[in-house]
Amino acid sequence: MLKAGIFLDVENLSRNGGWGIRYEIIKELVVAQGDMAVLRANAYLAVDVEREAEDPVYRQRSSDYRAAIRRTGFHLIHKEVRRYRDAEGELVLKANADLDLAVDALLQSDNLDYILLGSGDGDFLRLVRALQNRGKRVDLISFANASNDLIREVDNHFNGFLIPNVVPADNQREGRLRGVLHAVNEEKGFGFMTVRTGLGPDDMRYDVFCHISDVTRNGQAIDNASFANLKNRRAIIEFDLVPTEDGRVKAANAKEFRWTG
Repeated sequence: MLKAGIFLDVENLSRNGGWGIRYEIIKELVVAQGDMAVLRANAYLAVDVEREAEDPVYRQRSSDYRAAIRRTGFHLIHKEVRRYRDAEGELVLKANADLDLAVDALLQSDNLDYILLGSGDGDFLRLVRALQNRGKRVDLISFANASNDLIREVDNHFNGFLIPNVVPADNQREGRLRGVLHAVNEEKGFGFMTVRTGLGPDDMRYDVFCHISDVTRNGQAIDNASFANLKNRRAIIEFDLVPTEDGRVKAANAKEFRWTG
């Protein structure tokens, strides 16, 4: 059995669409990648000590949030929020746990075979290379605004928006799926989508047909160039999966998923 470690940059994930992430699903995702046992599960998050001292309601809410993460089996590493004035005199809050995460990952990787990094921060590029040079497989989970260099460097990238149940779907009607176009015929206005149906490596389908007539933006039809650009931008498409007369499946009532943070 392979030994796995999880290292989550909670602040980065939360700022970029991963707020409310279900930590137990993250562990299930790792186990689903093979014969894995999660040996280390670390979550790095900011703690605003000053605000908690002044605001009892905020302190209780933050404490409950941290306790909920711990109940899923994650070890919490706190980074205290620091306040300072920038060159323009504006108050800046900062709590960067990058160094803590990188050092822990390198030290703890001696006893690990597989590492899941949770972040979209390009500053972790050298960490990924160092871990891979040690013979470790390094996968990445991120949401919006992830570094393309980081995505290219890891062994496998999980788009958190596409993983079933990993974040609450308050604005997603029950039964709706999300996918990305991997092939497009711009002239004829159709393509095929990649859709994740579960957590395992083989829980994917690539045969979901998507026609331009089934895709809208702000309730309006889109042109062929805009349709093709959905593939180029790797835009996330939310849709209903419906059967076709020839026994296949297609996307209906499709629209681009836009995260608002």
